[in-house]
Amino acid sequence: MSPSASSVSAIASKQRIAEAKQLDDSVLGIKRSYSGRIKTRVANKSNTVLWITLGVLVLVTIFTFIIMDYGRIPMAQAVPAALEDFATMLTQPWLENHFTMEDVIIGTVESLALAALTTFIGAVIAFFFGLFAAMNLSNRTISNVIKAIMSFFRAVPTILWVLIFTVAIGLGPEAAVTGLLFHSIAYLVKAYSESFEEVDPGVIEALCASGASWWQVVFAAVVPEKITEMLSWTFIRFEINFVNAVAVGAVAGAGGVGYQLFLAGSFYLNIHEVGVIVYFCLAVAVVLEIIATQLRKRFIVQN
Repeated sequence: MSPSASSVSAIASKQRIAEAKQLDDSVLGIKRSYSGRIKTRVANKSNTVLWITLGVLVLVTIFTFIIMDYGRIPMAQAVPAALEDFATMLTQPWLENHFTMEDVIIGTVESLALAALTTFIGAVIAFFFGLFAAMNLSNRTISNVIKAIMSFFRAVPTILWVLIFTVAIGLGPEAAVTGLLFHSIAYLVKAYSESFEEVDPGVIEALCASGASWWQVVFAAVVPEKITEMLSWTFIRFEINFVNAVAVGAVAGAGGVGYQLFLAGSFYLNIHEVGVIVYFCLAVAVVLEIIATQLRKRFIVQN
């Protein structure tokens, strides 16, 4: 074979390889740069819309800060003073004569108890609503109605629910429990129903074909398969409810560590006591996160 023939054959071979690579890329949806490298970021409609939305939100935020009425607050002096107070709170926490360590511990336990109560009651109620909200276990109309109602409940912030029931019931733990309960139920109904909808439809059809009742399908197929996800979502909600219990402690007069935080910061104006209470709340949050991580590793990852 002459040199010219071999070069032509080599060129033809390279062209076939390039065409085959282009065909594979088109089949797999791979985009390449001019240098032949695979593009990890490909411009498409969804990405464009996402970046435009983020850009608009950033511009709106900046514009809001510019036009916001700060009253007579001198920002040049207020910002350094706020940073100084924040540093004092974190570096010099101690209790004076307003609270004892026992008071703070009892207040923290009260907030945890409030969170546990609302989470437990909310989980029980949300379980039954979640069954009827799941498309594969309920009528489509009933499912849509429940989901619409729960969407409305979730749209209203927890603190606003607490304020509503504070006006209706009065100050006390009853208003806090009821307000936290509304949002907990709505949150867990969404989480539970979406988990139930992921159950293999073949299993449900097989049980129904064998003559199993609706409740038998629920407790023989749905609950055993999704119990770990339900526990995970419930514990996540418990963490959220503890944070909310601290926040609404002063608003609803429910007591707990949130009310002590309000007194220390707004009534006694003692930044050192605020620091102690904040550290207690952070410690509880860290412990809850560690427990949640261990539960997920044991019951979810292994299963």
